[in-house]
Amino acid sequence: MQTPIRNYIILFFFATLSFFGTFLNFANANVIKVCQQCPIATVKQGILAANNGDTIIIKKGNYRERNIIVNKSITILGENYPVIDGENKGQIFFIKANSVTIKGLQIQNVGNSYVEDWAGIKISNAKNCVIKNNKLCNTFFGIYFAKSENCTVRGNEVTGTSKNEIEAGNAIHLWYCKNMLIENNHLTGHRDGIYFEFVTESKIFNNISTKQIRYGMHFMFSHHNEYYQNKFTDNDAGVAVMYSNHIYMHENTFSDNWSPVSNGILLKGISDSRIEKNIFEHNTVGLYAEGCDRNEIKNNNLVKNGWAVKIMGDCSDNHFEENNITANTFDVVTNSSLSHNLFERNFWSEYTGYDLDKNGTGDIPYRPVKLFTYIVENIPSAIILLRSLFIDLLNLAEKVTPVITPETLTDNKPMMKEIKW
Repeated sequence: MQTPIRNYIILFFFATLSFFGTFLNFANANVIKVCQQCPIATVKQGILAANNGDTIIIKKGNYRERNIIVNKSITILGENYPVIDGENKGQIFFIKANSVTIKGLQIQNVGNSYVEDWAGIKISNAKNCVIKNNKLCNTFFGIYFAKSENCTVRGNEVTGTSKNEIEAGNAIHLWYCKNMLIENNHLTGHRDGIYFEFVTESKIFNNISTKQIRYGMHFMFSHHNEYYQNKFTDNDAGVAVMYSNHIYMHENTFSDNWSPVSNGILLKGISDSRIEKNIFEHNTVGLYAEGCDRNEIKNNNLVKNGWAVKIMGDCSDNHFEENNITANTFDVVTNSSLSHNLFERNFWSEYTGYDLDKNGTGDIPYRPVKLFTYIVENIPSAIILLRSLFIDLLNLAEKVTPVITPETLTDNKPMMKEIKW
């Protein structure tokens, strides 16, 4: 019995020694200045001279450096945005330590690599890092995390110059991460603005992602995340959330995402998620859903889209409730004659019913799927007949005697007035 006790005592002794060693390191932290006329003239020299807990201040200037390895828990601060220029020859910062902060730098000209995923700042197997208030220009990948936890990306401007999807990386890229916070960043000119793959329990808040070649944001196999109050505008497609569950998406704006296949939001294979109080405005398709189950879509504004909602026949038990669906070319389209989803208490600007009992809901159901949407779905060129008398008569005949459109895709309690929340 004495041996285990002795082992515990030895373990406790070394743990205590390690704690006080770390404490003393940070208590004796130094400030190291880097400038082109200083004894320490490069960022690499500054890191070489630093110990855990130190701060490196980089003075304004142009530093042509790349492959800068940060393997100590240090803070790197830029004064008046010094430029770290990779000259299109390689990755610039590679962080391999916990508790690293990089703030106030202009990082530019990484160069492309399709094998190593070069980035302006790459972080791997690290915790508690902060990337804050930097400007990243012409970086293949802007900020790239792999297998990291509890890190923050805040207030950065990430600007790419990519012309096509094959040659482009992502502005903020996360792979196998947990408990991450992405907030107040401005992202443009990449393949995807924000990319999550195998990321859990993270938040994306108040970012602007615009003019991306593919998606403003892209989720893959990432569960239990929340994104809110972001703006995804003028991208080839707004946001794609794929093969994920328990995602809470609220108070975002998806607007002006136009292309022949563009969506404000694309939902594919997601379940048990909530989409609330978002604005979908002026997109080719406001909300597209395929293979989705048990999601709640509530209190959203879908305004002036080509199609407000496209929902495929393999979706089930999704609830569309109390949304405003206003001034869209088409309200809802589906590829099935059956619907296993609930549409209830939505406001439809196309609804022409009445409310004799004055309870705020229409007395006759609303059928949002028009026959013409079926025709256009199968023969896209038929769109040229939109707003013709023939199509009006066709839709009216189908409305009176439904034959093709799904009878169960009906709002039995359409609201008479726009819903406020």
